[in-house]
Amino acid sequence: MNVLTRLHKAPIRVLRIQRRKTLSRFRFSMIRLRTALAQETDETRRMLVIYQRSLQGKATEAELRFANHQLVDVLRATGLGVFAVLPFAPITIPILIKLGRKIGIEVLPSSFQPRTERPKRIKAEPDDVV
Repeated sequence: MNVLTRLHKAPIRVLRIQRRKTLSRFRFSMIRLRTALAQETDETRRMLVIYQRSLQGKATEAELRFANHQLVDVLRATGLGVFAVLPFAPITIPILIKLGRKIGIEVLPSSFQPRTERPKRIKAEPDDVV
């Protein structure tokens, strides 16, 4: 009887461990997503302030380069948003990202790229944010 209980409990224990591992991976992924979205929000706010200053003629070239780069990131995210509402999005978006990288086009915004692959950016002045 003891051998039967061990055979029966081992698969259940393995399933419980796998479930915990999957949940922890999911939580970590959600934390990374939240961090990336928060960074995108801050950068977009900075971009809007810079464009506002540009209309008044007070923005520098470096700030305008930062704002233009951020605008490209916003447009990339918008393009991915279109694919997110289509059917089979969990399949099409990773394929789209892989094809884009193969061709040499980066589809993801810079805050969603791994830190090693991010292009170097010129930071706007920190006192520009209102």
